Amino acid sequence: MSIPVIRASQSLNNVRYEIRGKLARRAHEMERLGYEIISLNIGNPGAFGFRTPETMRLAMIENLASAEGYCHQKGIFPAREAVVMQQQNRGVREVTAEDVFIGNGVSELIDLCLRGLLNDGDEVLVPSPDYPLWSAAVTLNGGRAVYYACRPENGFVPDPAEMAALVTPRTRAIVLINPNNPTGAVYPRETLLAIARLAEQHKLVVFSDEIYDEMTYDGAESIPMATLVHDTLCCTLSGLSKIWRACGYRVGWAVFSGRREGAGEYLQAIELLSSLRLCANVPGQWAVQTAIGGYQSIKDLVRPGGRLHASRAAIIAGVARSKYLQLTPAPQGAMYSFIGVRPDVVPHFDDQSFAMDLLENRHVLVAPGSSFNVPYRTHFRITHLPLPDMLDEVFRRLEDQLDAHVQASQGAVAGSAAPLTLKAVR
Repeated sequence: MSIPVIRASQSLNNVRYEIRGKLARRAHEMERLGYEIISLNIGNPGAFGFRTPETMRLAMIENLASAEGYCHQKGIFPAREAVVMQQQNRGVREVTAEDVFIGNGVSELIDLCLRGLLNDGDEVLVPSPDYPLWSAAVTLNGGRAVYYACRPENGFVPDPAEMAALVTPRTRAIVLINPNNPTGAVYPRETLLAIARLAEQHKLVVFSDEIYDEMTYDGAESIPMATLVHDTLCCTLSGLSKIWRACGYRVGWAVFSGRREGAGEYLQAIELLSSLRLCANVPGQWAVQTAIGGYQSIKDLVRPGGRLHASRAAIIAGVARSKYLQLTPAPQGAMYSFIGVRPDVVPHFDDQSFAMDLLENRHVLVAPGSSFNVPYRTHFRITHLPLPDMLDEVFRRLEDQLDAHVQASQGAVAGSAAPLTLKAVR
């Protein structure tokens, strides 16, 4: 009797999320065997001892009695109103609670926003490198991700002129991730202004992923895109996961601003999709007002002497000590470094195979750069969340693995050359 094969949907053929893919599965297998793995592939603050502010936990607990039923599909009013106040404090005018959607993290809202917008074959401009959920959500909703390059030699900042050349009649939206994951780039005002004018010229929806908006270093300024986009629709996405270290609460928000005339049908579609999933996690929503209105402890973490600032400094120093690595420029925001391997010192480097060797031999898990939809395989991403001492150990193991990689490459070259030399002697 033959066993029927249950195949996956073809809609998943071009969907990748390697941050939790083969490497992460192998790391879990090794942990079950008793190995201690240093996991740097995911920005999960709770895994490294960061706590959600106590006031947020108390706000959620005190309102549990009000969180047992469904809420409005857009979210509870106090949470949405708090988001409005935050936007107004940042210079975003003419938004109300009706313009705010609360979701089960930004991840769900990305999917809802694209599902409500795209028809088969529609195009969305997406940064390369990107946070791969954006590419996946575009693909799953019938669209095509068209990548605009954010090159290392340009500080991972996009070129608006190159972006303009990618716009076609099928282009519906532009995605920005600022501060950027995975590179840590923080885009300058003139770049954002040029992208805003491009979107307005072509009436494109702007999706601005600003989940790391208050996580910047050394005076870098995170500029809300909604303050620059006026003559087309702008959607700002953020949430509790990173700035407030509350990943498990699964609370994010999408705020629509700019020109909403003519967008009524689209916004109604998002409300319909929100209704189909009934509502977002209600207990976590009760922490939003306290989070936004309370003391912003993230400022203590990113200033000199703060834990995230110190860990970032340890990464910069670790790269500077290395014979093989480069980090140009240093990350100005978010909680990641997108580290390059010098091709002149390590030829024929492959990020995927190196990441697996690093895991198997040195018990360090990183995210290969090609996981973030770039055409090169010379980078990998690590998170800033570990303490500096742990990061020092990570760089020791990285250097050991790169030493072994280079020695093996040299041995392979010598071995392949040896028969030719002997044959010539004969």
